[in-house]
Amino acid sequence: MRLWWFAKSRKAARKLPSAASFRTEIIADVFVPERTENVRFFSRKQVHPGRFRRFSNGDLRETLLCVFYLMVAAALPVRWWAPICRRMSRFRLKRHLRKEFPAYAAATRAVLGEGIDARKLFEGLLTARHRRRLQLAAHLVAGRWSPTIRLEGLDGLQSALQRGHGAILWCDQFTAQTIIGKRALYEAGIEAHQVSVNTHGISESAFGLRFLNPPLVNVENRFLKSRVAFDRDDAYQVTIRIQKILKQNGVVTMTNTVHAGSTFTEAAMGESGWTHLASAPANFAARGRTALFAMSTFEVVPFIEYRAVLSPALTPAVSAAPATDTAKDGTKNMAVQAHYILLKRDRLLEALKLYPEQMLTWSRRQRLTEAQDSTGIGTDEGS
Repeated sequence: MRLWWFAKSRKAARKLPSAASFRTEIIADVFVPERTENVRFFSRKQVHPGRFRRFSNGDLRETLLCVFYLMVAAALPVRWWAPICRRMSRFRLKRHLRKEFPAYAAATRAVLGEGIDARKLFEGLLTARHRRRLQLAAHLVAGRWSPTIRLEGLDGLQSALQRGHGAILWCDQFTAQTIIGKRALYEAGIEAHQVSVNTHGISESAFGLRFLNPPLVNVENRFLKSRVAFDRDDAYQVTIRIQKILKQNGVVTMTNTVHAGSTFTEAAMGESGWTHLASAPANFAARGRTALFAMSTFEVVPFIEYRAVLSPALTPAVSAAPATDTAKDGTKNMAVQAHYILLKRDRLLEALKLYPEQMLTWSRRQRLTEAQDSTGIGTDEGS
């Protein structure tokens, strides 16, 4: 006799996995003579979209954390916030150490060297992720929190805008970038347009899209002129809209999320690591006269002082300057893009050395074609 509860469900067997699957292919290896190194370009095509879940495993936990941090932001003094986040980050530490730490340690040591204390950085990141949740709660509780936010490098951006071709801010995934980075620009008088995805936020489940993500998106939108959201089916229309904004001398911010678009790049990083960088910002800069800047936002003193840094304009070597005919016919100039990629990589490495524990996503310890390990900790949270 076969008991039905031990039998394999045919319905379950027919279900698609919750995660989408993709096919990744190498487009080109571009050699940069001035740097004597290669930049590898990949295409990323969706094989199947995966199963849209009504409720994910983390939704209940995130809901409880949101409620808890709203109470903290509303009732407790700011000086208590950082210790509370540090204590909260310890609750699931053993699970994080078992599941996420090995890949994180390998990635950070490959970039920063074997001499770092990977365990300390990892615990610092877990705490920073909780402070990121409380940053959102503090913005939802009106009038209680007024941190010091310094924006550096504004003169270079203003000079670029005076030339009338717009600017792209290529933002790194530090924990403070999502809200504080946008707020820094807004308070400096910069009206930015954020390139985002329709599922941007805390969760990609139906519950998350309905209840968890809107508060974050609404807080971010306070500091934006507009949000350019897209999915894979309308990428062309979004490209046209971004080009229009740049032609009107607008400022477009793009977070370095490689999983949203259809192409990305890989370049050497630090001691022996490999980083993956989005190709879209370099592509827009290579096709026209738009200025490209790197942006990183750091939490200097938790909940007290923040520092948003705009790099000088990323300018490729003269031999790789964008060609006018290339911009007109719309073809991708990968040689120019490769120069931009390496310039951005250099800025990212400088930022990582300052506040490595605040970086949400890390590069691999091996090339994408040589390993299947994860890219450190966290998901592509970005915009």
